[in-house]
Amino acid sequence: MNELVMQLEGWLEDKEAETCEFKEAKNRFDFEELVKYSASLANNGGGRIILGVSDRRPRQVVGSQAFEQPERTRSGLRERIHLGVDFEVINHPKGRVLVFKIPSRPIGTPVQDKGVYWTRDGDSLVPMTPEQLRDVFAEAGNDFSAEVCPRATLGDLEPAAVEDFRRRWIVKSGNQGLSSISTEQLLTDAEALVDGQVTNAALILFGTHRALGRHLAQAEITFEYRSSDASGPAQARKEYRVGFFSLYEDLWNTINLRNDLQHYQDGLFVVDVATFSERPIREAILNAVSHRDYQLGSNVFVRQYSRRIEITSPGGFPYHITLENILNRQSPRNRRIADIFLKCGLVERSGQGMNLMFEEAIRESKPLPDFTNTDRYQVAITLHGTMQNPDFIRFLEKVGKERTVNFSTDDWMLLGYVAREEKVPENYRSRIDSLLDLGIIERAGRRKLILSHRFYSFIGRRGAYTRKKGLDRETNKILLLKHIDENAGQGSPLQELMDVLPSQTRNQVQTLLRELKADGRTHPKGTTRASRWYPGPATR
Repeated sequence: MNELVMQLEGWLEDKEAETCEFKEAKNRFDFEELVKYSASLANNGGGRIILGVSDRRPRQVVGSQAFEQPERTRSGLRERIHLGVDFEVINHPKGRVLVFKIPSRPIGTPVQDKGVYWTRDGDSLVPMTPEQLRDVFAEAGNDFSAEVCPRATLGDLEPAAVEDFRRRWIVKSGNQGLSSISTEQLLTDAEALVDGQVTNAALILFGTHRALGRHLAQAEITFEYRSSDASGPAQARKEYRVGFFSLYEDLWNTINLRNDLQHYQDGLFVVDVATFSERPIREAILNAVSHRDYQLGSNVFVRQYSRRIEITSPGGFPYHITLENILNRQSPRNRRIADIFLKCGLVERSGQGMNLMFEEAIRESKPLPDFTNTDRYQVAITLHGTMQNPDFIRFLEKVGKERTVNFSTDDWMLLGYVAREEKVPENYRSRIDSLLDLGIIERAGRRKLILSHRFYSFIGRRGAYTRKKGLDRETNKILLLKHIDENAGQGSPLQELMDVLPSQTRNQVQTLLRELKADGRTHPKGTTRASRWYPGPATR
């Protein structure tokens, strides 16, 4: 009897629980059911689904013809639950037994299928309760970077990387005493060593190539340069499997090799702006290193194109972080790494890197950082490099110098929305009055905001300002006429027409209607509150 068959005989005696599922599946087994059981096992620590065995004791091998191409089935499972599922085919004397091995979910990340997080309740599959989900998400509070790597030693750390950290920490703190203490004491003071043992943070930041390959191979950054979006091999590729302090400068220098300049005219002078500003790129990389999930097997990717850079890191946003609150809430996944970055000045304040990326994009009139491809399994940020409105940059620089203004992140975000002619979210509207006072923006109606007459005068396009104001007025008239035409049978009362233009006051809507009436495009019937508006001129 071979080893696999002997192992199966042992499983037959086990009590079926969260970690093991037995199914007869003599002829077939539904793939959708397989996915649900796999998700349930993953959510309960992992286990096996064994097909070809009766599910009641005493269990017997009955053989199974289900999933005759188990490789294909494994691929399907991996695609659905995003875990490294494996399988074994056991040729038992009584028939073929197919075993799918399901790993445990990542810490803090429950596994779902089609929006349902499955678990076991007795013999049944049921969705996880809100309380169960909260318990799983709470696990993410554990700081993997602060944990000790038991087999790692000081010899696994690159001395040059540690000394680079020492120099940066001395500059940031002004503490010259750091120059004379031992490497072990330095790393202990930085909490990279705990009771003389090497933490995961120490490996990630200072580890040698050999040490990372042995202890933490996923702590790798892969760089690619692609001249276009076409599929195929990259034009340049580098793989960095060394501590972050050993790769940090080289990675930026590699990006900067293909960092062209864009130009705009400022009076008699031509001003150069780099397509990729150094600070936001460095901040995005620092975020990827300090916030990624190191318990997932993939690595960080930095992909550079001619006018954009895409950075993806394993693990979705930390619990409680969303696109809506990303600028105002911090939840570092690897706090020990973030603290070491703070000590040596690579970051100024915890959680400020994302603000800087958004501010710099608006300040240079570039598109905002884009998180379109972010999901539960990765954070994907795209930093675009193309300038959109250099005149806007010049204008803000002039205002800033004249009024000695330091714009806040909320100011920059609000200005970005106005410049793009988008609705300003409620959480930035408290800054409107300040920017109105500076003459940077103006009101157009009760709610709409536009760049000011002062801005269009500064860039020599006062006619564009006038047209924009006029266009807004004509657009409002078109909306009113559309509603009046669509309700020609019963007529449109004033209150309905005010709902069509919620940003306009009652008097403003009435003025627009009087202008439309004078043009013969609409007319009222009735008086006072009972009056209604109809298409076309009034008939006698």
